[in-house]
Amino acid sequence: MRGRPGNRASALRQRLAVLAYPVGSLVGLLLLWEVAIWVFEVPIFLLPPPSLVLAETVNKFPQLLSHTLTTGYETVLAFLLSVAVGVPVAVSLVSSRPVERAAYPLLVASQAVPKVVIAPLLTIWFGFGLAPKVYIAFLIAFFPIVVSTVVGLKSVPVELIHVGRSMGLNPIQMLLKIRLPHALPSMFGGMQVAIALSLVGAIVSEFTGASAGLGYLLIITIGTLDTVVMFAGILASVVLGIVLFSVVVWIERWAIPWHASQRLQAGAVS
Repeated sequence: MRGRPGNRASALRQRLAVLAYPVGSLVGLLLLWEVAIWVFEVPIFLLPPPSLVLAETVNKFPQLLSHTLTTGYETVLAFLLSVAVGVPVAVSLVSSRPVERAAYPLLVASQAVPKVVIAPLLTIWFGFGLAPKVYIAFLIAFFPIVVSTVVGLKSVPVELIHVGRSMGLNPIQMLLKIRLPHALPSMFGGMQVAIALSLVGAIVSEFTGASAGLGYLLIITIGTLDTVVMFAGILASVVLGIVLFSVVVWIERWAIPWHASQRLQAGAVS
């Protein structure tokens, strides 16, 4: 049954209103930035104006696109690997109390190790190819996936567990039909964090032993003090992050539309 035209128009207005706030604040910030540089006569090598950064982005678009695609490829691989490994690990932690007691503290402790420190070590182990970059990004994005999935699986109401047991569901059926569907909103929340962290990890990993990518581009511009291209690379990373985050949000709306509609209604009420 199709929605009424009035409801669709109202939903469209709500989405445009939500989009207007960040776009308006961004435009205002850029204008303030441009005017401040002109008024205070800030040197370009210290802080270039947004207009110059945009012009350089257009001028070097093919080069920026090539570096962006390289970083995006590494980011997506690391994100998919973090989901493929993190979800089963979270399920094992929830399913077995001894496993949780033994492994969870180690997972938490692993996050205290600075990933920038082990990036050169991974380069020594795996060379200058794709593997160390994906692995660094995976290490950063893995933990949010595990934590959010564990929280989601443990937040299932006891009543649903009792209903499943009364229906004779075995542990695997209980997981697939009750626990995982209920945990999906929490899992997608972790995925939204993980995709952003994957991008950060990919860029950081490119600081050492890379010949392409946005991180490599930023290192080169630091050495030459080319702040205009540096800001163009930062702009490309921001756009890439927004695109990847939006893709995860779109997948969430497709997979659990009921949750997305509830969140939209809550935003409209507030």
